[in-house]
Amino acid sequence: MSAIMADPELEAIRQRRMRELMAQHGMGNQQNPEQQKAQEDAKREADERRQMMLSQILLPEARERIARIALVKPEKARGVEDVLLRSAQMGQIVEKVTEERLISLLEQINTQTSKQTKVTIQRRRSVLEDDD
Repeated sequence: MSAIMADPELEAIRQRRMRELMAQHGMGNQQNPEQQKAQEDAKREADERRQMMLSQILLPEARERIARIALVKPEKARGVEDVLLRSAQMGQIVEKVTEERLISLLEQINTQTSKQTKVTIQRRRSVLEDDD
């Protein structure tokens, strides 16, 4: 567990995510432009490292599929990428991930996160309606 925590790339991703959350909640607006530029550069660099790591563990077809998912559901694609990167860092991925393996991973994630939506319609009767 400590080997995972010591990974500088994972730590950079965590720090970037924390900055994003703080910026969303309006806490990051007190910075001067130089700090914002430095943060943007760090974010861009972390994204480049992330994409490089993904290209090392995914076959081109699998990367294309994740890119298509990201067009529709960016948060889902990000989650799948996170799962893949964590698996790779733990040594669970020994060979490049094929599109078929990615599809099975997506199916597993879908079954774990599927939300059941239940719609209940309550009809209100008007006072003027007759029950005849």
